[in-house]
Amino acid sequence: MVIALRHLALVAAACSALAGTAMAGDKEVTRVNAFGGSCIKCELSGRNLSGARIVGANFSGANLMASDLRDARFLASNFSGADLSKADLSQAAMAGANFTGANLAGARLRATEAGGVVFGSANLSLADMSDVEAAGAQFRRAIMSGVILRAGDVRGGNFESANLSRAVLIDLEGQGANFSRARLSSANLRGADLRGAVFNHVDAGMARFENSDLRGATLGDGSFARASFRDADLRSANLAGANFDGADMNGSDLRRANLHGTDLSGAKGLTQSQLDGACGDSRTRTPRGLTIRACGVRVIIHREIVRTPQSPPAPPAGPRYLITSR
Repeated sequence: MVIALRHLALVAAACSALAGTAMAGDKEVTRVNAFGGSCIKCELSGRNLSGARIVGANFSGANLMASDLRDARFLASNFSGADLSKADLSQAAMAGANFTGANLAGARLRATEAGGVVFGSANLSLADMSDVEAAGAQFRRAIMSGVILRAGDVRGGNFESANLSRAVLIDLEGQGANFSRARLSSANLRGADLRGAVFNHVDAGMARFENSDLRGATLGDGSFARASFRDADLRSANLAGANFDGADMNGSDLRRANLHGTDLSGAKGLTQSQLDGACGDSRTRTPRGLTIRACGVRVIIHREIVRTPQSPPAPPAGPRYLITSR
């Protein structure tokens, strides 16, 4: 009974919010925009919920398609499996929110604060996440084909096994992010800061890394066929076992890079002076006429261990004691 009442109260509040700034004579009716309780599988598509404060609510499976949620605040709320496709969440703040398996295809999340938020297995294809602040966010297995993450901050984020094909990641702040086994085919990472990032076993065919900072990054066993690393900084990066067939390496800095077992035989624009600063072994394959010096563990590879939350962070505990003055 209590749960049912809370559900009705939430729906009533939502209806009040939809009224917007309704007028009663010359007086403006106060808008109710605070939500809590349970609204599982609610029908709220196309509604105006801009500026709403959603605290500790359960919107799992709710239909919020094309809803206006600009400047909304999501605090410790559950949107797993919800439909937010084409919704506008620009400049929203999400603290401890859970969007696991949610549909955010075509949604707008411009300048949204989503640090530590869980988007695991969510559909973010064609979403506009320009200037998003999502450090430490969880995107494991997310569908992000064609997503726009221009100038976004995803430092320490987890994109393991995510589909980022054709994604726009220009000027991305991605230091220490984990892209292991991700699909990055035809993705644009031009000018991205990817220091210490992990790209193990990625499929990054035709991806663009021009002018990107990949110092200390790990690209082990990745496929970078026909990718562009023109003027990229790969100093101290680990490229062991990776394939660069047809990749553009013009002007890339390979000093102290680990090329053990790397296939560069089909790389374009590679010069002997670039290889002279790197380190390989008998398995390293270079373009005809070029050689690599063999060296072992003397090359120091910088790795940054990234720990990302597997579930929304718990809210801070309240004070243990209450102290009052006499």
